[in-house]
Amino acid sequence: MAGELMDNKGRGDASWSWPAIHPEGRKFGLIAVAISLGAAFMAWETIAWPIAFLSLGVFAFFRDPERVVPQDDRAIVSPADGLVSLIMQVEPPAELQGQDASGAPGLGAGPVTRISIFMSVFDVHINRSPIGGVVRRLVYIPGKFMNADLDKASEENERQHILVERTDGVMIGFTQIAGLVARRIVPFVKPGDLLAVGQRVGLIRFGSRVDVYLPAGTDSRVLLGQKVIAGETVLAEIGQQRLIEGVSQ
Repeated sequence: MAGELMDNKGRGDASWSWPAIHPEGRKFGLIAVAISLGAAFMAWETIAWPIAFLSLGVFAFFRDPERVVPQDDRAIVSPADGLVSLIMQVEPPAELQGQDASGAPGLGAGPVTRISIFMSVFDVHINRSPIGGVVRRLVYIPGKFMNADLDKASEENERQHILVERTDGVMIGFTQIAGLVARRIVPFVKPGDLLAVGQRVGLIRFGSRVDVYLPAGTDSRVLLGQKVIAGETVLAEIGQQRLIEGVSQ
């Protein structure tokens, strides 16, 4: 199905398939399998079975399913699977604002809407670009490993800022944030790379969060507490502002 054009009129061919395992996770899963087989060979069944189940969990954590990405110039898609845990008006991170060392512009000052997506260990952890464009900045900042669900994690945890600019000059900044268990942010891209909307940009090991900073004058289309899917769920439409209410049930 990869690369196939689908639409809301039924064009395309959809079928269920097992998700691929990202190469970053195969070595961890194979190590767990090897330990389990070694324990089984030594007749240490009380160790072999738990590690065998652990290996399945590792493979599941690094699953990399295909996604059907909306092709709409107004759409900003979710960069992460998970729960919308915060929607707030905030200043963008200083690392994404103003000119960089080369003189290239960044995000402007002033409050914008930030959507925070919390990824549990059960979510897919491959992150994707919310828009298509050129990677203008990629800034890694070491930090703490507090609960990624907390607001202050945006400023204190280990994190990586990414700034993508479209051909029309619209910029979207988003931040990968490590959490309590996460200990490494793995980038797949570098400054200057040209991205398609929904393209894989990196992953975070194991349980974490992604913040998305919407352009000025743009409101969230998702609700607090909503589950979103990376590369598929439309978080916002550029320039669209309106109140959307929901009821949990």
